[in-house]
Amino acid sequence: MHYMIKRKVFSAKHIAIEEVDFLIKLYADYHTHTIYSHGKGTIMDNVMAARSKGLTEIAITDHGIRHLTFGVKKKNIAIMRDEIDRINETCDGIKVLLGMECNIISSEGDIDMNDEIRKYLDILLVGYHMMVAPASIKDTWNIYGLNYMDKFFSYNTEKVKEKNTIAMEKAIKKHKIDIITHPGARISINTAYIAQIAAKAGTALEINSHSSAMTAEHVIAAAKYGVKFVIDSDAHRPEDVGRLDNGLNIAIEAGLDSSQIINAVK
Repeated sequence: MHYMIKRKVFSAKHIAIEEVDFLIKLYADYHTHTIYSHGKGTIMDNVMAARSKGLTEIAITDHGIRHLTFGVKKKNIAIMRDEIDRINETCDGIKVLLGMECNIISSEGDIDMNDEIRKYLDILLVGYHMMVAPASIKDTWNIYGLNYMDKFFSYNTEKVKEKNTIAMEKAIKKHKIDIITHPGARISINTAYIAQIAAKAGTALEINSHSSAMTAEHVIAAAKYGVKFVIDSDAHRPEDVGRLDNGLNIAIEAGLDSSQIINAVK
């Protein structure tokens, strides 16, 4: 997928002196859902949609096992792995990765992932979701009870945000996470602080084309720390796979270039 954009080049006195074309080519969509969680299409449906849009990589990243309504069933993970391996052997022009969008389930940064599951995966995504079974009663209150209170009653907003941020920091330090999904959506965090932690860990922050939580202002604040970004669709229907325009527009508004986006051709 090619996107040609124009940016104004400014003089030292902030006077626009010319416009320069920048070519950004996105080759992958690393956040898509299928019928194994609450997507509407099969793995192959998503793969064919990605290929039809000129992508050369796609990740299948259904919800983690402790998502209360849409989590992947453990028994299906090996089935998904076999299916993706067969597709990679027979489908030319595109590489398919098996991943999972896991959830933070404790204040200590634990996620709904273990070594038995991890061995099947090529890529690990982690994000906050509200409909998740936490690790303990204490975590139920610290993560979800407080956030529901804050969402509806503006309860101790800054303290709640700090707790969320610390839990995510611990998750990044504890696990080898490739991508933090839709930072700031569902549950608020300090994006700039997480960017510092993610940059050191080699974890990318997602600019989600399905969510408006990661604004250009958030991207600008995060980019100062050298963190990498990824532009994903978060597709729940095959026709939305590779629909990356919204995320790309945010990246452009924030002034990112291809070197800062992990799924852009350098």
